[in-house]
Amino acid sequence: MERTGCAVVGGGPAGMMLGLLLARAGVEVTVFEKHGDFLRDFRGDTVHASTIRLIDELGLGDGFRNLPQSRLNNVAFPIPGAGLVTLGDFASLKPPYNYIAMMPQWDFLNFLATEAAREPTFTLLMEHEATSLMFDGDGFDGGRVTGVRYRTRQAGGEPASEGALHADLVVATDGRHSVLRRAAGLQPKNYPVPFDTWWFRLPRHASEKGAVAGIVPAFREGEAMIALFRDDYYQMGYIGPKGADARIRAEGVERFRERVAALRPDLADRVDSIRSIDDLHWLDVRLDRLRRWYVDGLLCIGDAAHAMSPAGGVGINLAVQDAVAAAARLGPALLRGHVGVDDLAAVERRRRMPTVVVQTVQRIMHRAVFVPLFAGKRSGVPRILLFFVRNAPVVRRIMPRMIAFGPRPEHAPAFARRAQPREAR
Repeated sequence: MERTGCAVVGGGPAGMMLGLLLARAGVEVTVFEKHGDFLRDFRGDTVHASTIRLIDELGLGDGFRNLPQSRLNNVAFPIPGAGLVTLGDFASLKPPYNYIAMMPQWDFLNFLATEAAREPTFTLLMEHEATSLMFDGDGFDGGRVTGVRYRTRQAGGEPASEGALHADLVVATDGRHSVLRRAAGLQPKNYPVPFDTWWFRLPRHASEKGAVAGIVPAFREGEAMIALFRDDYYQMGYIGPKGADARIRAEGVERFRERVAALRPDLADRVDSIRSIDDLHWLDVRLDRLRRWYVDGLLCIGDAAHAMSPAGGVGINLAVQDAVAAAARLGPALLRGHVGVDDLAAVERRRRMPTVVVQTVQRIMHRAVFVPLFAGKRSGVPRILLFFVRNAPVVRRIMPRMIAFGPRPEHAPAFARRAQPREAR
């Protein structure tokens, strides 16, 4: 019978960080990732200062800084009718945590996977997709979660194989469409979101090479777009009103090329690389939060517990902080051989406040920025608030720290800390 101490379902930032931390505690941990690699185009690229500090506490700072990346030294947001408003200038923060690192997420995940693989109790199962939960009773009302059922891909078109893994604890980090939270009967509360995002690529010419990663926003009445830098292409995100996918596709590729050229005239010479409307990958943006993050034997963290809007780019950071809090509480409990409902509740209590704070800020941003943008109106941000953001010294000190570290940043538990390798110093 296959068995592990903790089964972590989902190889994103929360899942990989949790796997690394629990393995460093000596817990037998198995991470499931349904894909064969981490090369997903449409994941976030931001690694916030609180996560960089955590990486240093784990003794991995030199390796992390050697990854291809660039530094975001401030966060500025175009506000309709108010121009470009700087929400956070990180120069006011104490080095070396006075920036946000911009890097392709697959590099970050590969880095965490490589470091976790050094731990003898860590197992990463690629191309293993969790399909359901196992219980010691009849369904989620009939007992404790005791493991996961999964299927694996087979090469050469062979039928997928199926299996089951028993675990002392299952942690769902399988995202906003979490299979496991649905299997456990956990229901999120949904909040309105005024926009969706359509992702696509544009070529990046050799003469434009420079920063490995960065963000360039562009706004005009009724629509917006961001560009993320890759080695040889731009990862573009078109931001439009929620529910517009059918209309955008019905308008056709030529009309979409015109939209891109109008928002980014400097990239108009390459819009023909959008061959068809099928090159657009629609992201149904959601903002939700579970009323309860756990049942006996199962805990949800990251997007599985609280799907975040892209507004502010904080989803990755919040998910990583969830993983740290979970590892700090659950690592010792798993080593004792019993994780109780009180342990799971303690993790939720610790992380609920930061989640509520961040999602409240995102909901304000939606109403103040995106709703007026799509309605062709001035920003809903009061002028007095804009004045304080731009001019008040206290606000200019607090805002950068809140963006870079977030509410209630976590520190690496003592059992996971390692000294920097001597040869890397």
